[in-house]
Amino acid sequence: MSEEFLVNFTPQETRVAVMHQGVVQELHMERTASRGLVGNIYLGRVVRVLPGMQSAFIDVGLERTAFLHIADLWEARHNGEPARPIERLVGEGQNMLVQVLKDPIGTKGARLSTQISIAGRLLVYLPQEKHIGISQRIENEAERESLRTRLQRLVPAEENGGFIVRTMAENASDEELASDIAYLRKTWAEIQHNARSASPPAVLYQDLNLGQRMLRDLVTRDTTRILIDSRENHAKLKAFAEEYTPQVAPLLEHYTGERPLFDLYGVEDEIEKALGRRVELKSGGYVIIDQTEAMTTIDVNTGGFVGSRNFDDTIFKTNLEAAHSIARQLRLRNLGGIIIVDFIDMENEEHRQAVLAEFQKALAKDHTRMSVSGFTALGLVEMTRKRTRESLAHVLCEPCPVCSGRGEVKTARTVGYEILRELLREARQFNAREFRIIAAPVVVDLFLDEESQSLAMLSDFIGKPISLQAESGYNQEQFDVVLL
Repeated sequence: MSEEFLVNFTPQETRVAVMHQGVVQELHMERTASRGLVGNIYLGRVVRVLPGMQSAFIDVGLERTAFLHIADLWEARHNGEPARPIERLVGEGQNMLVQVLKDPIGTKGARLSTQISIAGRLLVYLPQEKHIGISQRIENEAERESLRTRLQRLVPAEENGGFIVRTMAENASDEELASDIAYLRKTWAEIQHNARSASPPAVLYQDLNLGQRMLRDLVTRDTTRILIDSRENHAKLKAFAEEYTPQVAPLLEHYTGERPLFDLYGVEDEIEKALGRRVELKSGGYVIIDQTEAMTTIDVNTGGFVGSRNFDDTIFKTNLEAAHSIARQLRLRNLGGIIIVDFIDMENEEHRQAVLAEFQKALAKDHTRMSVSGFTALGLVEMTRKRTRESLAHVLCEPCPVCSGRGEVKTARTVGYEILRELLREARQFNAREFRIIAAPVVVDLFLDEESQSLAMLSDFIGKPISLQAESGYNQEQFDVVLL
């Protein structure tokens, strides 16, 4: 299936849309003020070791201390001895060379590893290893063996470091492989040199920017065109491609149209839709997506779809359409972690298996690692999708200041009753001449109309006048009780 990349540059951010047959499948964003950290290498200092969690907190100069678990401690697995606890391998105040595995997400700090890997165009360099691995996406066994043999010939046995052959290397020449090896070894030598002269916390190496990573990691043999809407960045990416990804360079085009690139291809509309809970299906059904701290839940509904002769067929067709829509939304919204899908209940076992097979087929287009379980006893599909960066909603949005992320606000009546209770508390503590309620207009209107008797009864009970003041700047849950 042919794909196109649309790249929108502004001084503040870079946005990349992956298009299949004119439909947005993935969105990648990088803001200048908050570039992703995955792949960055730091000289950090251990600030705390937690034996109970078999982990340590490392200061690498970020807002929050980063997290290192013993499973990501290279020394714990490669010293040729039985596994030792983290407190015997890491000590507070110790300097460590670490690499970011996962960006900080929510309240969690970045996750680190001491196993360093540096990605090139064709290879990934592992300076602490000796073996040569081949990407699992290269499935032809003869091709895998050929690549391994060629790389062993290019890498002298006496030199340190191992390599993983990336998918992009499938048709690479020996000259291209040798060039990538030299580039990666030079990069590692510079990191080591910087580490010797730096004092922690210090950044030793930063991964490429989003535009460059797109050319290195995202472009495939199915890519037919890369449209870039900035003349300056088109020139920069062209130069980068000619040096590191020469086969990609001819695909780069500078978009010069009057209309904004993302508007022309409907990407802005798709971003707006991807921030909503409800996803409409062409059949008339719909999908509801709720993202929470613990997991993402997805619910499928038939809505107004009554096109089939019987209800079982209606459910089956809605679920089949939803399977493709959900797979696309996972990529588009970059949803990760635990995901629970509640397809409409199907009594027919063949229908259930067909929907599951269609869902897994749709998910196969996703480059992110995931696992899918079958239907549970409750008819739910459980799956996990690797979380490596913030979801689209977390990048673009923040919790509502009115409801604090609940998605709901207290009714005017609920707030009114809270005010009455607060008035009673204040009256018992303070001997004021008068009490004034400052609240949102909708709450004040309630006291002037339906709850006017309640307010009058309270005024009689405390023996003090109560006045009202509507404040248009207050949200529905906000109020003050002022003593006069």
